[in-house]
Amino acid sequence: MTDAIAAPSSAVRPAGVPSDLESLSFETLTPVSFLDRAAAAHGERVAVVDGDLRLTYAELHDRCRRLAGGLAPLAGGRPVAVLVPNTHVGLEAAFGVPWAGVPLVAVNTRLSAGEVAYILEHSNSAVLVHDPVFDELVADVLKRMDSAGTRSAGAPPGRPTVIRVGEDYEALIAGAEPLAITPDDERSLLSINYTSGTTGKPKGVMYHHRGAYLQALSMVGHTGLTPSSVHLWTLPMFHCNGWCFPWAVTAAAATHVCLPKVEPSRIWELVREQGVTHLNGAPTVLSMIAYAPEAGPVETTVKVATGGAPPSPAILRRMAELGFDVTHLYGLTETFGPAMICDWQPEWNELDGETQARMKARQGVGNMIACAVRVITDDGADAPADGETTGQIALRGNNVMLGYLDDEQATRDAAPDGWFRTGDIGVMHPDGYVELRDRSKDVIISGGENIASVEVEQAIADHPSVLEAAVIAVPDDRWGEVPAAYVTLRDGESATESEIIEHVRTRLARFKAPKTVTFTELPKTSTGKIQKFVLRDEAWSGQERRIR
Repeated sequence: MTDAIAAPSSAVRPAGVPSDLESLSFETLTPVSFLDRAAAAHGERVAVVDGDLRLTYAELHDRCRRLAGGLAPLAGGRPVAVLVPNTHVGLEAAFGVPWAGVPLVAVNTRLSAGEVAYILEHSNSAVLVHDPVFDELVADVLKRMDSAGTRSAGAPPGRPTVIRVGEDYEALIAGAEPLAITPDDERSLLSINYTSGTTGKPKGVMYHHRGAYLQALSMVGHTGLTPSSVHLWTLPMFHCNGWCFPWAVTAAAATHVCLPKVEPSRIWELVREQGVTHLNGAPTVLSMIAYAPEAGPVETTVKVATGGAPPSPAILRRMAELGFDVTHLYGLTETFGPAMICDWQPEWNELDGETQARMKARQGVGNMIACAVRVITDDGADAPADGETTGQIALRGNNVMLGYLDDEQATRDAAPDGWFRTGDIGVMHPDGYVELRDRSKDVIISGGENIASVEVEQAIADHPSVLEAAVIAVPDDRWGEVPAAYVTLRDGESATESEIIEHVRTRLARFKAPKTVTFTELPKTSTGKIQKFVLRDEAWSGQERRIR
């Protein structure tokens, strides 16, 4: 595979091409340019539906450019963080913040105040735009930043400028002159997305303009978005910048339908009322839709992209009965969202239902702008395509991150030879499709959210009665997998399961708290190292794969 990782040779200029006319055949790739085209070609069509609010593409274009004009002097070249649910503000930020010439930091709305404060400080965000529903959270965040900062070396001191969505936000837009700063280098920093790593501290994954542009186009192609499409925002916009769909839907000049909160009844209301044709989400979202009391066959097929655990055959059958066409995707924060797709082949339509479900469970092949996927064994070789030999899935190409913000060592560790190691173990089938079997990283993915086991373990260990703790992923029918804690208490101390869970919830986002706590003596090696694999062997006994 050495030819696949070699650096590209310098371009050879064909004869007759003057050096001063290079712009004739080159334009820097940036996903925000999709809104320029949508406004020019589809300006009067509805771009955004957000409750009672309707914005045309011309109006969205104007608001995003004015947002850029208002943010630029406040940001001063530093990132702008956005803490909002799936509303028009999240979409405006996807274009307005880059047009202000600064990186976007879309903050996970489910995090605790301590976690949000860390992100704001680590990213050196100069501005925080937040929705009123997070007033209490933001107040706590600012209090923490005032009392004990962890701002990166060399960063300007002080809390970020806070802009509250509503009168403040609208005044900023109304009073600003339109602005659109475009990058000279398409591999410059577009956004910073935070994910939990195996060390527990969030890592700032750096996206570039080129990657988001190409990833958005691949999502248009694979999901069949057109100007007639209506996309319902069931996927959080903060997840990998919504898998690049803010830009993809706009590239197709389709309609964005905002959904601030995932409620099955509201989903079904919007599907029927707005004529929804596309939506994305974790398998848990599919279950909510499929078994809601309001569920019933739709008039037009709804295309669904789902990531994380492969949907169960029962869910696939139920969704098909309702008129939903489900495609399984695979990706990480480090890969702009879906880097792989279970690309359905027409010949598979002739297979029996059980075989089709098995094929749909595969993570698949690289998407149309990705490089070929590798499965690498421990010795660095490619695993044979036999569907049995396991190895770590590795990716590279235009839809892979620049690296981790202010952490060169972590970047090198993640891509030791120019191939990004995903931390997931899989096999390569003879037809070139990859299937996951296990994880090598100590990360739990529950309902589409990443949870670092060590982060939860450290939180549990802070409890005065706890001697030591181990946290692993265990299978769960609703969430795919959930964290489970195994705890040894100090001599003479006592604690209950509910006490430990609540203790974690006061320190971390609630979804990171263990769902169960087992008080036991932890299995260890002769040198005292906790043997988490023993716990996993028992928890996953009888399961075909150790990943869901």
